[in-house]
Amino acid sequence: MNRAWRFATEHFLAVPVGVVIALIWANAAAESYFTLSLALSFAVNNVGMALFFALVTQEVIEEMMPGGALHTWRRAMLPIVAAIGGTIGAIGVYHGYLLLGDEPVLTSGWPIVCAIDGGVSYFLVRALLGRHRATPFLLFLVIVSDGIGLVTIGLHQAVAGLHVAAGAAAILAGLGASVALARSRRTTLWPHVLISGTLLWWGFWWSGLHPALALMPIVPFLPRAPRDLNLIADEGPHNSAVHLEHALRIPVQLVLFLFALVNAGVQVRGYGTGTWVVLASTMIGRPFGILAAVGLSVRLGLRLPSQVGWRELAVVALITSIGLTFGLFFATAVFPVGPVLTELKMGALLTIAGALVATAAAWLLGAGRFGSRTPEPDVSHRSPQLAASSVASGRRGH
Repeated sequence: MNRAWRFATEHFLAVPVGVVIALIWANAAAESYFTLSLALSFAVNNVGMALFFALVTQEVIEEMMPGGALHTWRRAMLPIVAAIGGTIGAIGVYHGYLLLGDEPVLTSGWPIVCAIDGGVSYFLVRALLGRHRATPFLLFLVIVSDGIGLVTIGLHQAVAGLHVAAGAAAILAGLGASVALARSRRTTLWPHVLISGTLLWWGFWWSGLHPALALMPIVPFLPRAPRDLNLIADEGPHNSAVHLEHALRIPVQLVLFLFALVNAGVQVRGYGTGTWVVLASTMIGRPFGILAAVGLSVRLGLRLPSQVGWRELAVVALITSIGLTFGLFFATAVFPVGPVLTELKMGALLTIAGALVATAAAWLLGAGRFGSRTPEPDVSHRSPQLAASSVASGRRGH
C-alpha cells in the first residue's frame, strides 16, 4: 500500500484521476457536478494553485544552483526563451487559423493557448523519460508559459477595478516580511506562507495579477536543502520536513486533484471552430515555436540543459501541447457560459491527444525509457570529489 501511494504521489496521479472523475460526473449528473465546481472554483484556482506554483518554482531554483541541470545563465535562460517561442507559435497559429474563417468572437481567446497542464506534463515526462534532467527544463517552461496566460487573464478580468497603489504596497510589504523572516534564520516556512504569502496574494489580486502566482516571489527566501529532483520526495539525509517540498507534498496532491476535478468536467458535445483552433495552436504552433526558439538560441550562445539532447527536447516540446485542465480553466476565465466556451473547452480537452503523440515520438526517437543504451550516471547532485571519481572510473571502464 505504501509503495502504491509513493508511486501515485511521485507521478502526480491525482491529476488524471481527477480528470476522469470530472468527465464521468459532468456527463452523468451535470447539475450536481457544476454546483460543486462553482462552489470550489475560486478557492482552488486562486488560492490552492499558489501552492503548486510555489512548489515547481522551488524545483527550478534548485536546478539553477551549481550542479543543477539549469546552472549558469546560458542554461537558465533557455526554457524562458523556449516558453516565449512556444507562446508566440501558438498565438500565431491561433490568429492565422481565425484569419482563414469568419469567427471574430474567438479573437480574444488567444490566452487559452498559453496554457500547459503542469500536473499532466510532469506525470508524462516522468513516465516517458524517468528521473531525467529534462524535467526542470519542462517545469520552468510551464511556469513561464502559464504565467504569461495568468497575467493576461488577471489584467483582463481586473481592469475595471484595479487598486494598483494598494496592490504594490501589499507586494512590497510581503517581500519585506519574507526578507526579514529569512534573516531571522527561522527553520520553518509557515510564517513566510501565512504572513508574506497573504500580503502578496492580496497585492496580486488588487494589482490585476493572478493570485495563483503570489507565492513565487518569496520562494528564494524559504528554507531549503539540496536534494535530487523529485517533487514529492521522501525524507532523507538532505531533506527536512520544514522545507517546501515536504511541507506541501500532501496539500499539493489534494490541490491538484481538486483542480482537475473542478476544471476538467466538460460535457462531450459542441465541436466547432473554437475546438480546432485550440488543437492546431497547441499541438502544432507551440512545439514548433519551442524547437525553433531553442534552435536559434543555441546557435546564438545559449546552452541545452545538462545531459539533455535534442531527442529529449523534442519529446518535451510535444508534451507541452497538453493544455487540458489549465486550458479549461483559462477558457472559463476568458469566455462566459455559452456555445463558444463549449467549443473552446472541447479543444482544451482534446489536447490530451498530445500524450499519445509525445509517447510515439519518444518511442521512435529512442528517448528516455525507450533508449537502447544505458544513460550516463547523474553525478550532478554529488560532491565534486565523488562526481570526479565517478567520471574517471567510467572513462577507465572504456
